[in-house]
Amino acid sequence: MVKKINIKHPVMEYLAIAFGAAMMAMGIGVFLVDAKVVPGGVSGLAMAFHYLSGNKIPVGVLMWILNIPLFLWGLKELGKNFAMRTFVGFSLNSLFIDLFRGDIPGLNFIRLQDLPAIQDLRDNDFLFLILIGSVLLGVGLGIIFKFKGTTAGSDIIASIMHKRFGTKPGQAIMFTDFFVITFAGIIIGMKNLSPDKPALSLTLYAFFLLFISSRLIDVIIDGFDYARAAYIISDKGEEIAEAIMKEMGRGITAIKTRSVFTNSEREMILAVVPMRELSQMNEIVKEIDPQAFVIIHNVHEVLGKGFRRRI
Repeated sequence: MVKKINIKHPVMEYLAIAFGAAMMAMGIGVFLVDAKVVPGGVSGLAMAFHYLSGNKIPVGVLMWILNIPLFLWGLKELGKNFAMRTFVGFSLNSLFIDLFRGDIPGLNFIRLQDLPAIQDLRDNDFLFLILIGSVLLGVGLGIIFKFKGTTAGSDIIASIMHKRFGTKPGQAIMFTDFFVITFAGIIIGMKNLSPDKPALSLTLYAFFLLFISSRLIDVIIDGFDYARAAYIISDKGEEIAEAIMKEMGRGITAIKTRSVFTNSEREMILAVVPMRELSQMNEIVKEIDPQAFVIIHNVHEVLGKGFRRRI
């Protein structure tokens, strides 16, 4: 009998997170740092401090240092469930950025940002350079999220603000990224770090980058159907419903059903969640009732509180 391979084995998931971190690091370290186009979040903040230091402190080192207090804060506020994948995600991302840029002692010869093709794009096709960087950044981060990882930073801030104040994660991330990009733009302008391009132009490029990468993250995670409807039949339905509402902040609808086979009545739970939260919901159900019967449907559009309208 042929044994079925489990593609969701933790080792495979960590390898996927590592691959996503490498792609993301390539986009940031090779295409964006020297272009002075800053993404949001901790990576953008690290780039801003990198410029302030006169390019003396590596971007990856700064990212790792800035992420540590956020990681510890998140560990305190959000619990241990996210800890290992988050630590691996932001640590590998930081490591790969400095590796690709040749900022690791003994590996200074790498410096992929100095390749003739990259320099040619930086000098002659700046928009295409930014597009490549945004694609690598968005796809890499999307892969990390898809395999239940995270790179800390604004994701932790958004999760804590959602838990404490009920702020929508998207709004919190947008506010954080707007602040970081504006801050970096001011630094670039004050230090005249890009004489051939005005700081305002680079800031506008950064907002364009943010839009492209965020859309790609959604495509990688959500596919074409960005939400899922889950029908959950379980003898522990009330306990599952309370856990989903408490831990995920999602509404639950209970539907009275009758099993024809057993001629017994019970309540079926209906929950609609974004694709990125589906694995979390499945973990909650599995932990409470491993024997629960779960039916999951693709949802093309959801109108209502907690979901964005599709464009």
